[in-house]
Amino acid sequence: MEAWNQNLFLMLNAPAHPSNFMLLTGVFFAEYLIWIVPALLVVGWLCQPESIKKLLLEAALVSVVALLISALIGSLWEHPRPFMIGLGHTLIYHAADASFPSDHMTLMWSVAFSLLFNQRTRTVGCVLALLGLPVAWARIYLGVHSPIDMAGALAVAIASAVLGLMLKKTVVEFLYGLISTIYRWLFAPLIRRGWVK
Repeated sequence: MEAWNQNLFLMLNAPAHPSNFMLLTGVFFAEYLIWIVPALLVVGWLCQPESIKKLLLEAALVSVVALLISALIGSLWEHPRPFMIGLGHTLIYHAADASFPSDHMTLMWSVAFSLLFNQRTRTVGCVLALLGLPVAWARIYLGVHSPIDMAGALAVAIASAVLGLMLKKTVVEFLYGLISTIYRWLFAPLIRRGWVK
């Protein structure tokens, strides 16, 4: 398994001196595209009706659970990043910590699959899941992750999204009531003006 992982990494990893275009493209996907996730959740919460707000809250909670599972796995199995074992080329800085599973992809795909598993947000979830592919590629290309880290993130994300479906009627409903009450109090002036929902 590890031999397969390393061989695939070397196929996808950047050369020592990539073109400026490839380097900038990789950096954009690896470090900046992830911000679409919090932007989607925040803008969706501010602009969408209650039924969609609940699904966005579910997705946010799923991402928290997924990241906690990811952290637990990383503490139990400290799989090294490629540069920690002198493999390939590393073109951006990253701390020398456990790489499995990828936190970036765990976050992005957990939100994506949570939305994808609900009919009203399925299209957005599908788009977000597909946007995760260039992010996964870029983090391998730039040398901070290996393919097995992405496979692990995918598994954790799907499992967490399934758990979110199971807890929808209890935990999500309870937290939505609490959070929406606080939200309506804090944003009352903007809600009255129709600037947010």
